[in-house]
Amino acid sequence: MVQPMRDEAKEIGFREVYSPDEVNSELNKTGTTLVFVNSVCGCAAGKARPGLSAAIKWAKENNAMPDNLITVFAGMEKDAVNEARKYFTGMVPSSPQLALLKDGKLVHMIHRLDIENNDAMTVANNIAGVLKAHCSRETV
Repeated sequence: MVQPMRDEAKEIGFREVYSPDEVNSELNKTGTTLVFVNSVCGCAAGKARPGLSAAIKWAKENNAMPDNLITVFAGMEKDAVNEARKYFTGMVPSSPQLALLKDGKLVHMIHRLDIENNDAMTVANNIAGVLKAHCSRETV
């Protein structure tokens, strides 16, 4: 049932992680990692994933891509989701949810409330702003 939702995140460019060990391996990397806590809810389908798609397209065109894109699926790989949330220091769990980490430390969080109370384009602009602030690279 959730495979199309997983596929949509992978089409955007996210790599799925399924275990706490995989989460730790990814989140302890040097550089920036965008973590998408995917969900079956309507705001993930109508706002989060379309917003992510537009934001990642923008980031590619504007040299503001994170070094790493990973996703965990709320309600499915519970241990992996719980492990990822350990890195979201001081943040309330929600799904969907987006976290940007730099060198394993949380630098920005987009909560479900930031997603469900906006349209996909507003979500995209929010994500793009975060990527611009934290992932932009000089072009030579």
